[in-house]
Amino acid sequence: MPDDEVGQSEDRMADAIIEASALEKVYDTGAVRVEALRGVDMSVGRGEMVAIMGPSGCGKTTLLNCLSGIDEPSAGRVTIEGTDLNTLDDDTRTAYRAQRMGFIFQFYNLLPVLSAIENVELPLLVSGTSATESRERANASLDRVGLTEWSKHRPSELSGGQRQRVTIARALVNDPAIVWADEPTGDLDSQTADEVMTLMEELNHQNSQTFLIVSHDSEVAARCHRTIFMRDGLIEREQAGGGASPGTS
Repeated sequence: MPDDEVGQSEDRMADAIIEASALEKVYDTGAVRVEALRGVDMSVGRGEMVAIMGPSGCGKTTLLNCLSGIDEPSAGRVTIEGTDLNTLDDDTRTAYRAQRMGFIFQFYNLLPVLSAIENVELPLLVSGTSATESRERANASLDRVGLTEWSKHRPSELSGGQRQRVTIARALVNDPAIVWADEPTGDLDSQTADEVMTLMEELNHQNSQTFLIVSHDSEVAARCHRTIFMRDGLIEREQAGGGASPGTS
């Protein structure tokens, strides 16, 4: 590994917000045994924007789910902000995700009967935040993604790009340290995908929030600080992206 890459790796480890060690995930139905993750070691520095790429079935989404605590690994350890997720019970882990993490999905996962602002404020209400504060923070979050005028519209009345912006607003409403994104541009046309990526780049730069993005799109990866390539449940290689390093303009 070149000296500059060694230095960057050491800097990441020194200020790692996400760390995985010997991470394994096995799905065993009795008839079929699938080793989705086969001993993954990785770290992500605070404020990094990192893409995870690889062919379908390589373990990308499984890795994201295990790192975020949505799924429990079969072996290994995940440390987020210095906290070993294995030491947390289910309720504490769920509360931690609600307070410190945001999630963006390819197909939005918005409730169709709720307006944009109601979808954004819902995680706050569920976590016990007062109705008044939840509405204020939801309004501010929608303003950050340029959707203030669409706050009372339901998902069916919004374009795909607008729905994804609502999803991003919902992911950011709790001011998370980490945003996990699973194919956030996968259901969008190229122009809208570019707009969504520009928005995420701006939020990453302005707020120093860490983004971990699963994607099949090489153009998405090129705009991240770094890309992790996976194959058959393992990290195959890493590559610097076109995005500026964290902390630089």
